[in-house]
Amino acid sequence: MCLFSCLAAYQSAIFAIFRKLASMPHTLGITGNIACGKTFVGQLLLELGAERYIDADSLVHRLYERDQPVAAQIAGQFGPTVIAPDGSVDRKVLGALVFQDADALKRLECIVHPAVAVLLLEELATVSSHGIAVIDAVKLLEGRSGELCQSKWLILCPEEQELARLMARNQLSEEEAYTRIRAQAPIAPKLALVDEVIDNGGTREGTRRQVTAAFGRFREKFPS
Repeated sequence: MCLFSCLAAYQSAIFAIFRKLASMPHTLGITGNIACGKTFVGQLLLELGAERYIDADSLVHRLYERDQPVAAQIAGQFGPTVIAPDGSVDRKVLGALVFQDADALKRLECIVHPAVAVLLLEELATVSSHGIAVIDAVKLLEGRSGELCQSKWLILCPEEQELARLMARNQLSEEEAYTRIRAQAPIAPKLALVDEVIDNGGTREGTRRQVTAAFGRFREKFPS
């Protein structure tokens, strides 16, 4: 079994243990391509009554900070050029390396995913047993964190909107943004793996209506 498969199996095992804990909150997972609006949907869910919104990308930011073991492992794997002057991981430099090389991306995920899993479980442990936790993760389905969720939602938007948002948010050129978009897994196979699909390609009010309806269905199915 390759290292990547071993780490995925480890993640699956610790998640299986956590799911059995009596105090585990109801958990809703949202996923979708980069810059599709997952954060907006997560904030709407907080407004609607979710107790905690956990952004996996924010957890990665914490792991990339100076003096963190993960940052040191990344430097060892990809070289000192991926470390910024302040000692943290330079996400733009690292992204330029891994989003053009599928093998490099897998090697990065082998370092990051297990550490994110530990932080994710720590975050979930702070949610009350009657609360609702929201996990926002691009790799919700591939990275196994979806196993913690009673319901999984896929957030969509047209690629041109995704491109514009990504360029503005991450200060990327059009070529850099397209490279990251092309590195993502295709959306179509995910449709059969989720419970709700939210189209975030229209107005914010339109997205709000969809999220409100979907959250209502979730609460009916999983009452506190």
